[in-house]
Amino acid sequence: MAAMFSRKPAYAASAPSPEVSGDLRARLMVAVSNPYIAASGAALLFMLSLAGLVLVTGDPKAGAPVVRVELTKIGATRNAPEGWKEALAEEGEHEAAFKPDTYDLSAKPIVDSPVEASISFPGAEEGPGATHVVGGALPQAPIAGLTAPGPGGAQLPIIAANGRTPAEAYARPFTATGRPKVSVIIGGLGLNPQTTRAAIETLPPEVTLSFAPYAEGLQGWIDLARANGHEVLLETPMEPADYPANDPGPYTLIAANRPEDTVRKLEWLMSRATGYFGLSNYLGARFVESDAAMNTFNAALKARGLAFVDDGLAARRGGAIPRASADKVIDDELSASAIDAQLRGLEMGANARGQALGSGFAYPVTINQVRAWANGLSARGLQLAPASALTRR
Repeated sequence: MAAMFSRKPAYAASAPSPEVSGDLRARLMVAVSNPYIAASGAALLFMLSLAGLVLVTGDPKAGAPVVRVELTKIGATRNAPEGWKEALAEEGEHEAAFKPDTYDLSAKPIVDSPVEASISFPGAEEGPGATHVVGGALPQAPIAGLTAPGPGGAQLPIIAANGRTPAEAYARPFTATGRPKVSVIIGGLGLNPQTTRAAIETLPPEVTLSFAPYAEGLQGWIDLARANGHEVLLETPMEPADYPANDPGPYTLIAANRPEDTVRKLEWLMSRATGYFGLSNYLGARFVESDAAMNTFNAALKARGLAFVDDGLAARRGGAIPRASADKVIDDELSASAIDAQLRGLEMGANARGQALGSGFAYPVTINQVRAWANGLSARGLQLAPASALTRR
């Protein structure tokens, strides 16, 4: 044991003798005169210089706070239906910024960006400050008086001075015809460019679209959705029953969190974009079972004038806010025939109760089947309605 802990002997430094020093200089001169050694030395010097240049002029975002999220942690991948990965897969070289496995996300709430993406919409009014687009499109967000700076300068939804709420202002206008109403929400949008664009541009404008808060370019997608007439929900990741094995991301609302922590996460999520009339849940079996957690959540939404529309998980939860719960998840089984059967079930529910709400994910097959189903809905005596039209306090 003594040997294991014994101190190693110290090596004394001594100056080299003149003879050794002269011999060393001679060897060094011979080495430098060798062309192979000289070339290697020049290459090494070049690489060191290049590394220094990269350190000085490298990625300007290198010092920014970043959250790296695996896409498999955002999708409900445990027991998920076959084909979920295809809905999030890379779509080709033209989408170079999209990573199929992971993506980077700034941990700082979005404030005014020095560089803004501009999207031109057919039929839009021209010029700065335009607040309305024609041809069935919804007013461009933000609408004056419905946002205010929150913590860190991020814009958050507020109730206007005249009492108008974001839930009212950003909902798609609807006039009932007296027919049974049926609504569909397509969620998980913004993570895949191709399926997101397909949902926005090919589904009827009465279909409500729900966007993932972690999506890059989120405001641009919401602007495009509203320009095509769709009202929008923002998804709220909530703690599932099998958390953390199934993790909806870094800003998941946790049932056991203190109220101030839940509000802080909610404010970050709500600061990601503007133009949504309410929030929807993403997972959340454990969160919605907590009275304290849901009371905090509902109070935060009431204070900001927002609605809450869930996928059926919180159907037994009320609250003094505009509320709706889906009657069916239409693509639990991911096949065209199974989705068609669920959509027919929605119709039966609407005929029996006067209204019905279904929710689905942005799978290509879901988008295709909903588009085809909606085309014949009026002929079958039903009215396609936005989800906001089914909300009630």
